Amino acid sequence: MATDPAGKLTVRYVPVDKVEWREEIPYHPEDRELELEPQTDKMSKSRGNVVNPDTVIAEYGADALRCYEMFMGPLEQVKPWNTRSVAGVARFLTRVWSLVIADTGELRSQIVSAPPALQDSLTRLYHKTVKKVTEDIEGMRFHTALSALMTLVNEAYRAERLPRALVEGIVLTLSPFAPHLAEELWQRLGHADTLAYEPWPTYDPALVRDETVTIAVQVNGKLRATVEVAADADQAATLAAARAHAKIQAYLQGKTLRREVVIPGRLVNLVVS
Repeated sequence: MATDPAGKLTVRYVPVDKVEWREEIPYHPEDRELELEPQTDKMSKSRGNVVNPDTVIAEYGADALRCYEMFMGPLEQVKPWNTRSVAGVARFLTRVWSLVIADTGELRSQIVSAPPALQDSLTRLYHKTVKKVTEDIEGMRFHTALSALMTLVNEAYRAERLPRALVEGIVLTLSPFAPHLAEELWQRLGHADTLAYEPWPTYDPALVRDETVTIAVQVNGKLRATVEVAADADQAATLAAARAHAKIQAYLQGKTLRREVVIPGRLVNLVVS
């Protein structure tokens, strides 16, 4: 934006690829002290904000572009394009590669042939992720499916041992989003045939259920504490845990308990006077 001698405000567009970014702030490419105001418009040649997908693919790869488009948000919503954010998705895909392949080009030594331990936290997270990705793909909620995969990959990266079956499951669930990367990793894992004909990963219903849940405890409608209870805890056990909390006891001391409201697995509200 600029002001002419008559005091009128004029707007000049600076193409996105010409903007100079410093500490997440956009500046004019020529007047380096002139801070720009981001504006979201439909892509148009006249505004100079058209993004050539070939350029993005050349820098980040087709899988990164594909994942970014699905990660932007719900398909039915209008979303601003930010080429710089593609780099974040590209880093995630690089992390997936590093999860399977060591710097030497061989499989990471953490990958073992032993089956996953059923009660292991990573195994449970894997089954929950497969369930969520399966349901989100069916509901075309690709952004939340990718988010769940990112969480799983981060947890898997910290594991001291990675069962091969779990790693292969991660690759298969990623394949609809990053088919080129997934296909390459599938072959590196020792498979001669394409993964396109592999069955979709399944999950164990028993492993997607949480052993415990966090219950919000309110007193007169205001949140005062949270408690952990067994996922299958009945109303009596949930109320007992809520009343036993030290903070809740302080609010109940000297008061008359008028009513107890329990929403299973979510909330307890104690009405006192």
